[in-house]
Amino acid sequence: MRAVWAVVVAALSLGVARAQSVTTYHNSVNRHGDYVVPGLTLAAAATMHLDPAFKASVTGNVYAQPLYWAPTNTLIVATESNTVEALNASTGATVWSTQLAPAAPLSALGCGNVNPEGITGTPVMDPANGTIYLDALVNLSPGGVHHRLYAISVTTGHVLPKWPVDVTAGLAALHQSFDPTVQGERSALLLFGGNLYITYAGRYGDCGSYHGMMVQASRSKPGITAVWATSAVHGGIWAQGGATSDGTSIFATTGNTGGASSWGGGEAIIKLAPGLAFSSAPADFFTPADWLTLDDEDLDLGGTGAIPFNVPQPGGGEAARLLALGKDGRAYLVNRTSLGGIGGEVASAPVSNTVIITGPAVHSTAKATMVAFTNFAGRTCAGESLSMLSITNSTTTPITETWCQELNGAGAPIITTGAGNSDPIVWVTGAQGDNELHGFNALTGAVVFGGGGGADSMSGLQHFSTILAANSHLYVAGSGTVYAFTFTH
Repeated sequence: MRAVWAVVVAALSLGVARAQSVTTYHNSVNRHGDYVVPGLTLAAAATMHLDPAFKASVTGNVYAQPLYWAPTNTLIVATESNTVEALNASTGATVWSTQLAPAAPLSALGCGNVNPEGITGTPVMDPANGTIYLDALVNLSPGGVHHRLYAISVTTGHVLPKWPVDVTAGLAALHQSFDPTVQGERSALLLFGGNLYITYAGRYGDCGSYHGMMVQASRSKPGITAVWATSAVHGGIWAQGGATSDGTSIFATTGNTGGASSWGGGEAIIKLAPGLAFSSAPADFFTPADWLTLDDEDLDLGGTGAIPFNVPQPGGGEAARLLALGKDGRAYLVNRTSLGGIGGEVASAPVSNTVIITGPAVHSTAKATMVAFTNFAGRTCAGESLSMLSITNSTTTPITETWCQELNGAGAPIITTGAGNSDPIVWVTGAQGDNELHGFNALTGAVVFGGGGGADSMSGLQHFSTILAANSHLYVAGSGTVYAFTFTH
């Protein structure tokens, strides 16, 4: 496991250092959200500002993280209006724009709070051939509401032959029911082992008899080839980062199930392999001992993805770990090789005074793994905040808070470093708060960029807005536009 993890991390780090493409949410299948940005030191962070040379316009609201295709220096932006657009990453000019089938109006859905609803989850690109894959909710006339999987050329914007794939029809062939009017998809897609993985939950309001679900789709022969679903009703996979991977296994977190008296897949970390067969053995799932209370109180474990990493051990070596953050305000640390079943965590600790729904970012040091996350009421901060945890090999307190800073808003953080893991900076937006960009020294929490004032303010940022670092810029998508920040080198 250690060797596989080292290869995965090394390959991803080399890709960023050489300014290669950013093809997936948070820059890797492990969803660490770490980027190497040459020249972006702690001192240079203070010079961050909107790039006056960059002006961009897109059609619709943006919830998904933009992606970056280095061969043509283009940003890929997907919107709730079911448009996919390629923008020149230096100027913001539109390179191509593709309109897919019409997005679904809220009136056509059982419940929700996104209107219209189209592409919510972050797409994924195949770096080998420049194909963009995404899930779009469409409203056909005639035909009604459907989830469709699309494959699009990053060069031309054209939909590839034999696509899109209809999710309801594909799952029906596997004897799995699926109602797109109540099944929502707000998580990033995962490309792993040659297959696509798409996760589903419900919508705001928890209407209907949906199930938490992971779908495997083939790219070479477009179609759905496998599915895993909670046995109990609901149990949605809500995390914006979607499924994660350590290079061997796939992990997903699920939310509260409805009416279950025995555990039915909810409030859990689920471990799967390609093919999505689930053993139900304790080694392949974890749920807190009080899962039924979490169910009853709507305190989902599934609002934030489970993040894989290795923790340095005394005398050398590393321990394989997963960290999950729950709406109960607790952090759960589990053994990645054997998740532990019911109540089988390595450790847990209260880290927030209220719900946690975010996409965490990870920074590794020689002694600890540091995890940054936003929350709505920090454990040691008043109100909305950005907190930093330190995960170590301690047998008594492996989860501790390193620092906390108040934050007006709730974007998802990323971490940038210079060469050799130097100058780690946590970047986050005050999404739906002050709508400003903020930077903090990842080791101490000291402010290194405080928003820049009115000239650098943004508008129209959606829940859990996620920054993209590429092309010596930090890109933030909002309603109808993309902002590009740069710094003095």
